[in-house]
Amino acid sequence: MSYIVLARKYRPRSFTEMVGQEHVVQALSNALTRQRLHHAYLFTGTRGVGKTTVSRILAKSLNCVGPDGTGGITAAPCGVCNACRDIDAGRYVDYVELDAASNRGVDEISQLLDQSVYKPVVGRFKVYMIDEVHMLTMTAFNAMLKTLEEPPEYLKFVLATTDPQKVPVTVLSRCLQFNLRPMAPQTVQEHLDQVLQAEAVPAEIGALRLLSRAARGSMRDALSLADQAIAFGGGILDEAGVRQMLGAVDRGHVVRIVEALAASDGAALVRTVDELRGLGLSAAGTLEELATFAQQMALVQAVPDAADPTDPDTPAVRALAPLLAPDETQVLYSIALHGRAELALAPDEYSGLMMVLLRLLAFRPQGAAVVATPAAPRVAPPVAVVVKPAPPVVSSRELLRPVAASTRVAVVPAPVPVPVSAPVPVPVPSPAPVAAKPSGLAPWEEGPPADWDEIPLEGDPVPAQTPVRAAESSAPSLEDPLVTRWTALFTELAGRGGINGLVRELAWQAQCLSIDEQATPWRFVLRVERESLRQQGHRDRLQAALSELLAEPVVLDVVAGAVSDSAARRDAARRVQAQNDAEAVITSDPLVAELLARYPTARIVPGSIRPVA
Repeated sequence: MSYIVLARKYRPRSFTEMVGQEHVVQALSNALTRQRLHHAYLFTGTRGVGKTTVSRILAKSLNCVGPDGTGGITAAPCGVCNACRDIDAGRYVDYVELDAASNRGVDEISQLLDQSVYKPVVGRFKVYMIDEVHMLTMTAFNAMLKTLEEPPEYLKFVLATTDPQKVPVTVLSRCLQFNLRPMAPQTVQEHLDQVLQAEAVPAEIGALRLLSRAARGSMRDALSLADQAIAFGGGILDEAGVRQMLGAVDRGHVVRIVEALAASDGAALVRTVDELRGLGLSAAGTLEELATFAQQMALVQAVPDAADPTDPDTPAVRALAPLLAPDETQVLYSIALHGRAELALAPDEYSGLMMVLLRLLAFRPQGAAVVATPAAPRVAPPVAVVVKPAPPVVSSRELLRPVAASTRVAVVPAPVPVPVSAPVPVPVPSPAPVAAKPSGLAPWEEGPPADWDEIPLEGDPVPAQTPVRAAESSAPSLEDPLVTRWTALFTELAGRGGINGLVRELAWQAQCLSIDEQATPWRFVLRVERESLRQQGHRDRLQAALSELLAEPVVLDVVAGAVSDSAARRDAARRVQAQNDAEAVITSDPLVAELLARYPTARIVPGSIRPVA
C-alpha cells in the first residue's frame, strides 16, 4: 500500500477529533442534536485550519444511518456505515465538492444547480460543498442567489473561503457563518506529539516547538512540515536538524544581539550580523525571532509570573529582561517588527538587517544612560531676573463683577530688571529627610511626604517666607488681565456644565482681546486660531451660555488669528512647570543620588515621575 501523508492519514473523522475549533464544534453539535439545521453554512479561516474537514463531518452527521442502519441525524457519526465510509473515501454520490478556484464561471455553477432539483440518490441530504467560494465570478454568484436563499428541503450548501471580504454581502446574508481560528502553537505542538507517538517517530520537544511555530496556526502545514522533517532527519526529529531544515535562527544569536544593545556595543552587533551572513540564516527570520524575544521580555517585565516555565528560552528571557527598561523593550519590539517590511527595499537583506540593528542602537530612549554620580547643580545663563509681586487671590465671582469706567484699564507695575553679572545657580527645593518608618517599606515604595502639596507651582500664591524662583527664560511675560478674567468666566461656565464639546473647546482655546461693559449689550471680542471652532453655531451657543451666566445680554465677536495667551495655554504651562518641579525635587533628593551612586545599573525611569494633582 502506498504511503499516506500525515495530513491525510490523521484528518479528523468526527467532531470529537477536531482540535482547536471548539467554538465551531459546539455550535454545530448543538444544532445537530436539536435538529435546528440551517440550509447554508459559510466556513472562513486561513489555510489548513479544518474548513473542508468540518464540511465532511457535517455531511456524515446529516447522512449517517448508524451501524445497524436505523440511525438518524446525529452529532457523532458512526464512521462505519456506508454513508460515512463513502464520504471519507470521497465517493459519496450525494456529497459534491466543487473547487471554485478552477470552476469559477457561471456555466459550472449552473450545471451544479441544475442537479439540485433531483432528490438525493442514496442519502438523506444532498450536500454541495464549494471551496474557495470567493473565487467565483459575480455572474456565478448571482446565478446561485435564488437557490441559496430558498433551496429544497433536502439540499444543504457548505461554502468555504480564506477571504470572506471578497464574498458579496448578498451571499453572506444567506449563510450561517463560522470563523475557524488559527491554532495556538501550544495546541499544534500537543497534536504533533500525539501523531508522532502514534507513528513511533522519536522527536525532541525543541523540534516540535519549532515546527508548531513555523506552521503559523495551520495544522495541515504542521503535519506537512513534520513529514518533511522525518525525511530530513532519517526518521528522527531533533532540534538541530529541524532548525537547519527550516533555516530558523538560533536563539543564541538573538541573545547576543540583546546583550549588545544593552551594552551599547556596536562592534558586537556587526559581528553578529557577519555570523548570520556566514551561516546563511534569514535576516527576516532574525528580526522575527528578535521581536518574539522582545515580546517575552516585555511580558516578564510586566508580569514576571506569566512566563512559561516549560519553555527552554525562559531562563534567558529572565536574565536579559532587567538589562533593558520597559520602554526600551517596547522600542526594540517595534523597530524589529517594522524592520522586516524594509528588508525588501534594502540593497541586500543583511545590509537591511544591519541598519535595523544600528537603528535600535541609535534610537534608545534618552533615559537609558545609567547615572553613576549625582549630576552637578544646573546653572542658568546670565539673565535679567525679574522679581514679580505675587498676584492677589481673586475669586471668579469678583472677576465677574462689572468694572467701573474709571478702572477699566488695568495698570500693572513694570517689572524692575536686576542685572546679574555671573551665572546664578537655579535653586531647586529639596524635601527634608524623612525618618525611617517602622513599616519596613523601602524609601521608594513609601507614599509622598506629608508636605508634598506645599511645594509651590507656577501661578500659586507665594507665601511670605517662600523665596521666588528665578525665571529661567530671558524675557518673562506678564499675564494679560483680560485673559485672566476670561479664564475665570470659562471656569464658572465649565463648572456649571453650561458648555461642552466644541463650544467648551472654543472658550478654552480663545484669547480675550477686549471686554466692553459700557456698550449695550456688553461686547466680548475673542481671537481663535482654529477655523473649526469659529463656526457660527459654536459662537451662538457660547454667547447664550455667557448671557445666562452674567444675567446680562452680551454680544460675542470671534476673530481669526494666532493665539498667544489663553486658558488652555496657561493650563499647559502650569502642567509643564509642575512636571519640571517634580522632576527637580526627585533628581536633587540626596537619597536618590545615593541610590544611583550605589547601584550602577539603577536609573530613574523616564516618565515615571508625576506631580501631585
